[in-house]
Amino acid sequence: MIEKDSMQYLRSAILETERIESFSSYPFCLPAIKNLGTLNFHPAVTFIVGENGTGKSTLLEAIAVACGFNPEGGTKNFNFSSMDSHSILYKHIRLVKGVKMPRDGFFLRAESFYNLATDIERLDSSGGGPRVIDSYGGVSLHAQSHGESFFAAFMNRFGGKGLYILDEPEATLSPSRQMAMISRIHDLVGQNSQFIIATHSPIIMAYPNASIYQLTDRFEKVAYEDTDNYNVTKSFLNNTGKMLDILME
Repeated sequence: MIEKDSMQYLRSAILETERIESFSSYPFCLPAIKNLGTLNFHPAVTFIVGENGTGKSTLLEAIAVACGFNPEGGTKNFNFSSMDSHSILYKHIRLVKGVKMPRDGFFLRAESFYNLATDIERLDSSGGGPRVIDSYGGVSLHAQSHGESFFAAFMNRFGGKGLYILDEPEATLSPSRQMAMISRIHDLVGQNSQFIIATHSPIIMAYPNASIYQLTDRFEKVAYEDTDNYNVTKSFLNNTGKMLDILME
């Protein structure tokens, strides 16, 4: 009998510590990476949260590359490279997969999305087949604002039954678009999709029944209301005047 959690696309990521030559070099010197061990993923949505510099994006990138995605984003069919800057962490990550293979997949990262949009235009200008941009809403991603193009990719390209890895999607989105993203995530989860998301957004990470890992010097599984992002935002909004007085003393 097959266990229910084995039916998800990605079950866990394991740091193969025995293959690491030195923990004094990047990225293995990061405390959270050094103490990673095994990271178990939720069948639907897993959030990775934490302060800047804790290793969220580094880990997410390594997971994506280990899955076969291009380091700068896109589907597994993209192989462009604007700058070879990804870490070697992916070489030391072992993925434990379920028995199902995703039909779709995408690595969406805000910091290199411009490069992805440029490669789509390059592919379409070469001709010889259906336009790639039609899968992203049909309008050039460079002809839209960063937020509009990012949201267009998320709304149009993600087709369900997929593994979707998102790196700080809130970086380009307004609060209302972040709420719309929650709705779209829920639709895709209902279509047998799995998400792994690194985020600072207390809006996006409010998606219910997800696993949330907060990074400090280690990975800690926490409730939504116990995340630093939620509590800092709540304190600021509930005591805006007082907080501003303190900040501007």
